[in-house]
Amino acid sequence: MTKLVPKEYEQLMQELQALDFVLVELTLYLDTHPDDEQALAEFGQFARRRAAVAHQFESRFGPLLEFGRGPAPARWTWCEGPWPWQV
Repeated sequence: MTKLVPKEYEQLMQELQALDFVLVELTLYLDTHPDDEQALAEFGQFARRRAAVAHQFESRFGPLLEFGRGPAPARWTWCEGPWPWQV
């Protein structure tokens, strides 16, 4: 059973998925081109953007991961879902 989620939830989740894709691709590229300063700078920009979007998501909807990477909640809501992979 999937709960209905706000439009902002879906938008932020889609942005996180896109940012993760870019970061994985840049990681693979940098593995073979470690001296590419432009790619390294882009990696830093995308990593900072991802951190900001993740913070925005977690502030509004709770942790993306349940094992200590998100902010400490006032009460435990991880089990209430929907979990990020259910949307």
